[in-house]
Amino acid sequence: MTSTPAFRPRTLTALPVFNEVRHVTSVLDQVMRNAGDVLVVDDGSTDGTRDVLAQRSDVIVVTHPENRGYGAALRTAFDYAVANGYDVLVTIDCDGQHEPQRIQQLVDACEGVDIVSGSRYLGVEIPAGLAPADRRRINVQITDELNCRLNLKLTDAFCGFKAYRVEALKKLRLTDSGYAMPLELWVQAAFHGLKIVEVAVPLIYLDEKRSFGGSLDDSGTRLAYYHAVIERAVQACRSECRPHVLPTFQCTPMYQGCR
Repeated sequence: MTSTPAFRPRTLTALPVFNEVRHVTSVLDQVMRNAGDVLVVDDGSTDGTRDVLAQRSDVIVVTHPENRGYGAALRTAFDYAVANGYDVLVTIDCDGQHEPQRIQQLVDACEGVDIVSGSRYLGVEIPAGLAPADRRRINVQITDELNCRLNLKLTDAFCGFKAYRVEALKKLRLTDSGYAMPLELWVQAAFHGLKIVEVAVPLIYLDEKRSFGGSLDDSGTRLAYYHAVIERAVQACRSECRPHVLPTFQCTPMYQGCR
């Protein structure tokens, strides 16, 4: 009897970083204990993060000369994983909110799956006060909208701790450079019929007053931006939709919760 070969993908772990001088050393030390190849995308840091990274020889660093945005940093990581022949890409934020010891858990869950997404709200009761109220409210609204419009079953639309099958990333044509790029990704993932699973991860907020930058610190502005990116992504996919080829993509009418 022949046994099934163990799932041992060539894996890259990537961290998008912008002005994380307070966290970058401790987070990278933990990541290096739990991962092999590690990529840091420095998105134009100006607080000394770049100097800290320059002193490390154990990580790969790609630097944006100026700040382009969270989505742009993730796209750089995606492009690097594709160009260098990796099988699986893990993304993890550098603010201490994710536990690097769970990296292998996400990689293992990627067998036979296109996207493994961490969820801070999967099958658990979240104690009041752990998540800033406006962030939790927006997460619920946006997650509900994605599920309704795309026939998904997400519980956490925004967790940055994910594992991707790199072959699946090649199908995506992502354009948003900001914090809403992961929402564009969910729309395109549904359009392409990618297989998605969530795994539970802890809810950790070390800095509840962390800024999104500029006008996005206003929750109403941020929510409108998220809705606009989802709508634009849906319309773009709708224009390409071939129902007989991609029957799983649900182009439903405008989500009532947006109004």
